[in-house]
Amino acid sequence: MNEQNIFIVRCGEVALKGMNKPYFEKALVERIRKNLQPLGIGEPGKWGNPGGINVSRHEGLIFIHADKSVDPDQIIRNTSKVFGVASISQAVEAPSNLDEIGPVAVDFMMKQIKERGIKTFKVEAKRADKNFPVKSPDIARIIGAKVLIGCKVLKVDVHNPDVRLFVDLRKDRTYLYDQKISGFGGLPLGTNGKGMVLLSGGIDSPVAAWMMAKRGMMLEAMHFHSYPYTSPRAQQKVEELAGIVASYSGSMRMHIVNLLPIQEQIVMNCPEEETTILVRRFMMRIAEEIAKKNKCMMLITGENLGQVASQTAEALVVTDACVSMPVMRPLIAMDKVDIMDKAQEIGTYEKSIEPYEDCCTVFLPKHPTTKPRLQQIEASESRLDVEALVKAAVESEEIKEIRA
Repeated sequence: MNEQNIFIVRCGEVALKGMNKPYFEKALVERIRKNLQPLGIGEPGKWGNPGGINVSRHEGLIFIHADKSVDPDQIIRNTSKVFGVASISQAVEAPSNLDEIGPVAVDFMMKQIKERGIKTFKVEAKRADKNFPVKSPDIARIIGAKVLIGCKVLKVDVHNPDVRLFVDLRKDRTYLYDQKISGFGGLPLGTNGKGMVLLSGGIDSPVAAWMMAKRGMMLEAMHFHSYPYTSPRAQQKVEELAGIVASYSGSMRMHIVNLLPIQEQIVMNCPEEETTILVRRFMMRIAEEIAKKNKCMMLITGENLGQVASQTAEALVVTDACVSMPVMRPLIAMDKVDIMDKAQEIGTYEKSIEPYEDCCTVFLPKHPTTKPRLQQIEASESRLDVEALVKAAVESEEIKEIRA
């Protein structure tokens, strides 16, 4: 058996990038290294140091070699959360020679018998080296025969085996494994610029942030509160949600602004039914100003078409009219049930449903307008010193560093 644990990482969408493929692969390797940093990263090509881990590219795959002192399950967990990773397998290796692959396959299957009590198996072979003289089906048949001879308690079951033994034969080495643990796919972080996500304590916005990070976008977060109408615990909840997203997207800065002075001016000077859409337009203006200062390319929201009064088609058009920066809404056409399922998958759901208020529930009108007209909304805003209110809000921002 090997002196180190070996893991094969498959790149998914990154593998389809044509001439840009090396750029994306390099970025993916760096993100994997960053996620494995807490477990110990060794110098490339050097082993034996406690906690030593090496990540490298070869023949369209990414390989992780780690000292056996490092928990393999933790390596798999940390790596599978890296955007761009399609799947990961813990493997053993052998020279690309059928006579030498056979004994390694027998040892591998004997371990499965001992640990899992398996009784049936199937061999699936892939010949990446097309110059190898034996074709894939024959490789599977030959290795399967060697396993049957060496592991007499096993039988072949091609339809529903207890274990599928994958044999990946390459030019220099052959890799054997029995599982492909799925990652999230997508693109490596940092390959698609940076965006500012408007993050609340609800279900939707953390999922929207996660989805944009999955497409390779680095994130900064914008959070509004209405203290003292909203509590410090409500803000802490949002910070904890951001921390969960950061476990996928890397650390981010959260920009925090008290929206209450603006809300009070709107309530005193504007029609009640327009409060929600007017507040939303101020939030977008403030977020845009802070996004520009921090070199973000776009705003990101968790809005979903028709979900609430401020998310009707008419309301979204009026909201976007107050900013020049593109607004990304990755959840716009998703069903609420699908959003909730995704929140559960990424680990934000339980935190999101904790019963703490947010600024959107403060001064909520009884009958908010669902089909606002831009001309009327701008007329209402003319009663306010919009520029001064936005400037004061931007200047009052607090910044917190959010880590996983």
